[in-house]
Amino acid sequence: MKRTIIAFACALLAGPALAQSLGEKTGVNSALGVAPTTADFVKEVAVSDMFEIESSKLAEQKGTAQEKPFARQMVTDHTKTSGELKDLVGNGKVQATVPTTLDSSHQSKLDKLKNANGKDFSSDYASYQVSAHEDAVSLFERYAKGGDSAELKDWAGKTLPALRHHLDMAKELGKAPSVGQTK
Repeated sequence: MKRTIIAFACALLAGPALAQSLGEKTGVNSALGVAPTTADFVKEVAVSDMFEIESSKLAEQKGTAQEKPFARQMVTDHTKTSGELKDLVGNGKVQATVPTTLDSSHQSKLDKLKNANGKDFSSDYASYQVSAHEDAVSLFERYAKGGDSAELKDWAGKTLPALRHHLDMAKELGKAPSVGQTK
């Protein structure tokens, strides 16, 4: 009985420590409010920026009158943050690798957008934007509070207000009337 209690106590105490080693994709870190590792943070930011840029380029072509200015701002702002991240990693202050391709999850969302039109495109684009910016705000908040690179923590904190503004704007995308949209 003592062994069972000891094993259970060890498992409870190890839980938070083990959660820190899990990748961001599991969602465990986010649920527990655990800061991502520098490598996970850099990877998630780079993939998120690539998705924002590519999906918003599609919205510039296929989107509604409401979506196009939002999409232009996403392309501009996320191109800027991508450059800043690459500069932080490239100058040697941050030890991480910046991915150059989307992961399978983001690629499948992008493929779905490429094949969608009209209301289907608008619905998916708005939904993806809200979800992506909710994830980004969480990621940046957690890293700004508990990340292990001072330069990235500072950058994450400075970038947060723009991401929160993007989230607010994304939540407004689906609220406008869909006049003139075709399927």
